[in-house]
Amino acid sequence: MPRSREAACRQAVCLAVCVFILVVATGSGKAQTAPDTSSTAGPSSTPTPVQPPPPVFSASITREVLVAALGFLEPRTLEPHSARDFSIWGLDGLTAIDPTLSVTETQPTVSPLAAPPPGAAMAAEKVAGEATSGHAPSMLNILQGQTIVFSRAMPAADGNGAWAELVTAAMQAAWQHSSTLRDAGPDALLQGFFDELFNHLDPYSRYLGPSPATSDRTRRTGNTGTVGLSLGQSGRTIVITAVNANGPAWEAGVDTGERLVSVNGRTTRGQNVTAVQDWLDGDEHTSVALGIASKGHGTTILRLERVQVPPETVFASTDGSFTVLRVTSFSTQTAEEISQYIDQVVDEPTPDAPAPPVTKNRAAQAAGIILDLRGDRGGVLQQAVTTAALLLDHGVAVTTHGRNPLANHIWAVQGGDMTNGTPVVILVDGRTASAAEILASALADHRRAVVIGSETLGKGLVQVIGQMPNGGELFVTWSRNQAPLGWPIQGLGVMPQVCTSLGAESLQAQLSALKQGNTLQGIAVQMARSARYPVPVTKILEIRKHCPAAIGSDADMDAARALLSSPAAYRAALESVPDENSAPLH
Repeated sequence: MPRSREAACRQAVCLAVCVFILVVATGSGKAQTAPDTSSTAGPSSTPTPVQPPPPVFSASITREVLVAALGFLEPRTLEPHSARDFSIWGLDGLTAIDPTLSVTETQPTVSPLAAPPPGAAMAAEKVAGEATSGHAPSMLNILQGQTIVFSRAMPAADGNGAWAELVTAAMQAAWQHSSTLRDAGPDALLQGFFDELFNHLDPYSRYLGPSPATSDRTRRTGNTGTVGLSLGQSGRTIVITAVNANGPAWEAGVDTGERLVSVNGRTTRGQNVTAVQDWLDGDEHTSVALGIASKGHGTTILRLERVQVPPETVFASTDGSFTVLRVTSFSTQTAEEISQYIDQVVDEPTPDAPAPPVTKNRAAQAAGIILDLRGDRGGVLQQAVTTAALLLDHGVAVTTHGRNPLANHIWAVQGGDMTNGTPVVILVDGRTASAAEILASALADHRRAVVIGSETLGKGLVQVIGQMPNGGELFVTWSRNQAPLGWPIQGLGVMPQVCTSLGAESLQAQLSALKQGNTLQGIAVQMARSARYPVPVTKILEIRKHCPAAIGSDADMDAARALLSSPAAYRAALESVPDENSAPLH
């Protein structure tokens, strides 16, 4: 019995060894196609994922940007500052990212000599005198905690290249010692530098890194080529919902409500809006064939050239007999958009053509224009001036004043009011700013439009844009805006002739008084127009309390209708602004 068990065990062991050998052999044969993923060693293991390389601080790019930035800033800021000022301010950005870092400035000390040889005492006294009088260079230090990680003598205050070199070296040393800076990345160092620098100037100067600068340029000027159509869907049909007045589709006469049947011969039926919109876009100056169909008509093929189309900023609608133009911002084509809409409203005949009959419909079109600038944060100054030129026969729209001679400009307009004197009302609120305030103040000061709403934001500073070598942009405030009657827009904002932020009872009283030829806002309007730069903050607050800034409401449009429906009230509101001949331009 024991013998048989032993034999059985030997057979089992033998069988197990054979099976093991077979499995190993079979496994090694399959190792190339199906490796054991649980193994961590040997050629059959899964490759380790490649880690992205750690961020690298580029001293050359940083220096190039700093040299360009310091050279751009020095002659343009409203107040004079040196490269030293900009650099010391900006280096505080290191602390903003990593609070363990600090920037200090130390004065070199001179050790007295125990027994100076003849004549050396006078030399030592001279060195000590230079150190105490500021002639010896100060030392710029970067500390991490209590440890100095960088120290170097400061160059002359106005040496742009030398200061760019110093700041770059300081950033590089801080980068090497701070894991927090490395985690933030090299772009954060430049962003932090400029953020801290501009904290010492004004609220509107800023730096945009390469990526946001690209997005901002796209917003101002447009992106890839397109035809300027917005699309919607009705069942399985693609419908045109909007036509951008800046695009080729507008010029070709494409209208909202029409159906887009095909793009380059490809049917749009059953397609989604996103896909068809992508078909419309392409490289600039390439052509695209559109199949357009309207109700009761067959399909027309239009061949259009794709162009860069700035985003539409003007949206037209009607309110009874009045035309409403809502302007969301001032881009590179805003004035052209407004011009096209005004053309439709006025339908002005050519000089050699007979005037069209004054029909009931045409009279209603020219009853009044409402420019809605509520929430408009501004944009391109020249576009505000050009828009003013569409509504003014002649005159100064705005003057700009800065330290740089190129910042001083009188923006005068002439050429004729293309609306032929159509009454104009401008709606504003506490968000209306910058270029929108320029347009509102220009038309109000020339008694060409009545401003309704609340006090505006009061952004009367102009920025000039500098392109940086890394693709970023600097927006640097370099001039102040001054309205035609000589008052500064910065801080004050635009005081409306009709204030809607004081409540319904006050608004009704104002409108009733205007119908009688009187104005309840006259004192506030006169106070604002008589202010001259510089205006103390206390006086700014005193003026602005007469019509506190507020978000626009339905009361603004109600007041506009009431005013445009009463010629006497409209005229009284216009005349609440002082005559332009009674106030200086400067």
